[in-house]
Amino acid sequence: MTELQTKYQKEVKPKLKEQFAIKNDMAVPTIKKIIVNAGIGKEYQNNSNVVAEMSETLAAITGQKPIVINSKIAISNFKLRVGTPNGLKVTLRGDRMWDFLYKLIGVTLPRIKDFRGVSRKAFDRRGNYTLGIKDHTIFPEIDTSTLVKIRSLQIVIETSAENDEQGLSLLEQLGMPFERQKGRQANA
Repeated sequence: MTELQTKYQKEVKPKLKEQFAIKNDMAVPTIKKIIVNAGIGKEYQNNSNVVAEMSETLAAITGQKPIVINSKIAISNFKLRVGTPNGLKVTLRGDRMWDFLYKLIGVTLPRIKDFRGVSRKAFDRRGNYTLGIKDHTIFPEIDTSTLVKIRSLQIVIETSAENDEQGLSLLEQLGMPFERQKGRQANA
């Protein structure tokens, strides 16, 4: 088991069980999967090598080869044809998911310049959290000397929580650095 998974089993799970008065161990919120998305948009028209570049980048960040998402419909205003590569996606489960979350919380997010925490408002009412990253170079695996372009990523953390309150509590106890609430004092 990974370090974060051990923390979840020994510390977080009993606290969540007590906090939400959950009787069954299987009903305690946990993380099911993490999805990392990267869109390439219109860049494919000018640079057909962008799919290979982004694929290598996502594979380095996640430790797993991404799948290419092709467009399903044609949109003439965006100069998009059916079957044109439109983005890449990696779905992480198991140990890779826990390792990635540990790296995201402990290494990657603290590297962001002027970081004050991630938004508490990015939940989808089912306990799942979506995080947008504007600069993919915050990941330590990216070699900035060979960088062609700075790209953005979307990270979706899917939980088994029933609502946002449970999802927020789960991620907070795992160490996700949420921004402080404005009504709260700094030492509370």
